[in-house]
Amino acid sequence: MRANLILAMMMSFAAMPVGADAAAPGIVIHSTKGQFDEVKDRVVMAVENRGMVLNYTARVGDMLERTGKDLGRERRVYTHAEVLEFCSATLSRDTMEADSRNIVFCPYTIAIYALPKEPGKVYLSYRKPVALGSGQSIKALRAIEKLLEDIVSEALK
Repeated sequence: MRANLILAMMMSFAAMPVGADAAAPGIVIHSTKGQFDEVKDRVVMAVENRGMVLNYTARVGDMLERTGKDLGRERRVYTHAEVLEFCSATLSRDTMEADSRNIVFCPYTIAIYALPKEPGKVYLSYRKPVALGSGQSIKALRAIEKLLEDIVSEALK
């Protein structure tokens, strides 16, 4: 078990796809030129093209702006920042039937954000599910990772 955990940690350091921006292990970040709303619409369309719907949109940037004033913190972190939440009934069932503890990987999220000092550039990021457990669990978690990467790749076109 400990060897599997160490192996998984080592593999997460190699998780960065080619062409992606630098990120922490287990986090994939891509960027593209464009306007925030247009890129977000492409992500939503890529999710819907796979028969899924958004469950929730977390408006993280708005929340930070609103609460920053109360905290006495004026620095603007994002010009726009949202986290889109969605799920696949089939992949989630496969994942949780393989191991009920895999519930922590559902729902899936993709963050979309733009930074004040980088006008015209939009980032897309997501957390890679750590493929651990039985062969069935690993296969199901890798399918979620592929889904996330496919959605982001489609949105970047």
